[in-house]
Amino acid sequence: MARDTDLASSQIRSDGQLNRLRLRLTAWYVLTFAIILVLLGGGLFIELQRQFSVQLSNSLKDAVTELQRAATIREMEEHASGRVVDAVDELRVPDRYLYLLSSSGRPIKPDTAAAWIQTAARAAAKGRPVLSEALVAPEVTFQLYAKRFVLKSGTELIAVAVADKVEMEDKYADLITAFSAAALFALVLVAGGGWLLMRKSTAPIEESIAHMRRFMADAAHELRTPISVARTRAEVALENPRDAATYEAALRGIASETVRIGKIVENLLTLSRADFGDEHIVRKLVYLDDVVVDAAEAARFLAAPRRIDLRVDKFEEARILGDAELVRQLILILLDNAIKFSPDGGRVSVCVGVVEGYAEVEVEDQGPGISAEHLPHIFERFFKGDVARTKTESGMNANVGQGAGLGLSIAQWIAEGQGGAITVASLPGEGARFRVRFPTISV
Repeated sequence: MARDTDLASSQIRSDGQLNRLRLRLTAWYVLTFAIILVLLGGGLFIELQRQFSVQLSNSLKDAVTELQRAATIREMEEHASGRVVDAVDELRVPDRYLYLLSSSGRPIKPDTAAAWIQTAARAAAKGRPVLSEALVAPEVTFQLYAKRFVLKSGTELIAVAVADKVEMEDKYADLITAFSAAALFALVLVAGGGWLLMRKSTAPIEESIAHMRRFMADAAHELRTPISVARTRAEVALENPRDAATYEAALRGIASETVRIGKIVENLLTLSRADFGDEHIVRKLVYLDDVVVDAAEAARFLAAPRRIDLRVDKFEEARILGDAELVRQLILILLDNAIKFSPDGGRVSVCVGVVEGYAEVEVEDQGPGISAEHLPHIFERFFKGDVARTKTESGMNANVGQGAGLGLSIAQWIAEGQGGAITVASLPGEGARFRVRFPTISV
């Protein structure tokens, strides 16, 4: 219970750290996107402002050209230069103010004009068109274009078009508002999407951390008992003087526990190497039937003391590509597991051959079986189907309620490492049947 509480507390701390990491990553993601938006928006606004300014200038030039054309046409129609000024009244350009002035800057039509308009007209009378701006009131700016032209009668006039820049500013403000709203909405989406993306991307890390923590806790739990037993035996033996037989018994017990510790450590090392891909696998032609027979002969020494009948019921040649030593270890794990959970005087059967195009090995025992709720977890490391740990002398075996719970994990890794698969079928009270399949090869 204390170990589970420690694991839960550790998990809570880990979740909090991962959440803070996700928040930081999401914040950086949103900040980066915001900087991109600012740079993009700033460049876009500058370019649009330039375009608006160009458009406004062109529209003023077009208005002056139209005024000049209208004045010329009016002169031809009336044959009187004095009537030319009526062109200002006849020409209607939306949102533009039109003026005709003399070369000296005197207003002709309309008969009044602001001083800055007259100044621009006198500058334009010198020969070059004038494009200028004037701030006439706080936040009120006008843009002006003035151009000199000469009527057929020889009269020099200055055509002026004026526009309020509020038109451009209104468009600019509307654009800023629309872009800001879109950018804000995009940032919200990016923040939400970034958070979900961070959760998804860090999920394997979270799972790996949880798996590692559980693995280390279970490993420590498994090693703690044999170490405590060995230490206790040694302390008891050293408390008072003993005879040689007592010391020998204590040393034998300590040796037995160290053997168990060694097997657990060896299995842990194998799984650790497998996780990091450091376990070297040499693949070559392997006769699976020969490996099974060899493993069965070795396992009979484990079955004999309990009068368990270990027999090979089916023997058929099967060729695979794999590591013979690892395949032998896999078969021994399954046989050792079956013997351990078979009753005294029971039977363990082994079948090997080619089934449905696959090289197949089946190991079946007459043990208590495995409940349906435990079957999906039978290959998990340290899984034994019971909170209480029932200790045995073997650290290689893994089945419900016994061993260190590493053997079947190693067996699964070996099977998958050879391109195969391992499955189990069992019902409570009817034993268990493990099946390993490998792809066959032809010679």
